[in-house]
Amino acid sequence: MNQDFLKQERFETKICCPLCHTDLVMNWQRDNIPYFGEIMHISARCKCSFRFADTMILSIKEPMRYEMPVETSEDLDARVIRSTSGTIRIPEMGVTIEPGSVSESYVTNIEGVLQRVRDVLLTASRWVQGDKEKSSRSEELLCMLEDVIEGKRKITVIVEDPLGNSAIISKKVKATRLSEEEAEKLNTGMVVFDVNKSELVNDVSDNVQPLGD
Repeated sequence: MNQDFLKQERFETKICCPLCHTDLVMNWQRDNIPYFGEIMHISARCKCSFRFADTMILSIKEPMRYEMPVETSEDLDARVIRSTSGTIRIPEMGVTIEPGSVSESYVTNIEGVLQRVRDVLLTASRWVQGDKEKSSRSEELLCMLEDVIEGKRKITVIVEDPLGNSAIISKKVKATRLSEEEAEKLNTGMVVFDVNKSELVNDVSDNVQPLGD
């Protein structure tokens, strides 16, 4: 990308839609986020339903891991910046949210992340209504989410990004640089709920289906 373009506040470029191959306008919007500095929002939407959105940080970043204990209701307000290359983990719940080919970047807070997890879990639960074990586990996870939101349960939220474009912003966060080997292990994937060796899987296009044993 031409550096003169990146210096502009707002501009448009044309690309070919990867789905229907028609001309598609891509919008570029320069912005500033505290702690991160200058960024560029990139978005495009085609009439055929193809959508793309990302946030590009206009500086070189190291691969990073951000780990935050969520212990009080106040912790839910911590800002979360998740780029299309970011992975979010909640180990106490067996939850991993990995980026995929149509995933979007977003800026939210810890509570917003939990709301996204709950929406996915509710959708996935409808696929396992006939499975007593998986349905029970789904209800357990939903109860855990409510307890965390109400400040009754402690969890850990981890954000990892091999490109360094994701983060958690809080004084309680432990930030560490990922090794080359750790960064290489981060790949695109799905939202996975660990259900006692059984799995509920939601791909990033919201097409949810249970995995067989």
